[in-house]
Amino acid sequence: MAMTVQRACANWSSSISDSKVLLTKPSQCATCSSLGVRASLPQTGSLECGRRQIVLAAGSFAASLVSLSNLPALAKAPSGYQFVLDKFDKYQFLYPFGWQEVSVKGQDCVYKDVIEPLESVSVNIIETNKGDMHELGSAEEVAKTLVGKVLTSPSQKAQLVEAKERVTEGRPYYTFEFVSKAPNYTRHAVSTVTIADGKFYTLTTGANERRWGKMRDKLRTVADSFAILQ
Repeated sequence: MAMTVQRACANWSSSISDSKVLLTKPSQCATCSSLGVRASLPQTGSLECGRRQIVLAAGSFAASLVSLSNLPALAKAPSGYQFVLDKFDKYQFLYPFGWQEVSVKGQDCVYKDVIEPLESVSVNIIETNKGDMHELGSAEEVAKTLVGKVLTSPSQKAQLVEAKERVTEGRPYYTFEFVSKAPNYTRHAVSTVTIADGKFYTLTTGANERRWGKMRDKLRTVADSFAILQ
């Protein structure tokens, strides 16, 4: 279990070509919540043909923008939160308003508070040959392994607070709360993990222990909002 979760996630990129519009996702954590759209117009030998091709290309471009606007599920974030939807890696979640996206090697997506460095949320994706979470064990068993060997460093003293399972649209998710004590700080965190299409997803969010009382409900909302797109 520990070896499966500890494997590094390789840089990933994908592109989809549809008519005259090319949608691309940059590699590893450039933007989780937005798509780059570029329209390409064909070369033509006459003005009339050129006008006709431009009209057709513009129509295709507009249709693609309409399809992008029909995003599923949490498209409207509740007050105080912003919404991330990654249609390429097929996940979604909420994060507190004001957090900024940053690039962190080995993570698919990271948002953090610019003032409180321990307040952040990250998503990590690795490959797995397991079909769902139950093949790895119970919520408590998986949580103990992840907290003790993956989500904290050997220099930290880790303690699992609680672990629970929820089922959303037939898919099991494990959510667990833990505390990690380092020599110069203590972080209180919540993680949600699940498996889909041969991938093991881990969302982790947390804050400095001194701010846990203020941030607890927000961070639990973030962890509970994580879901795989159907």
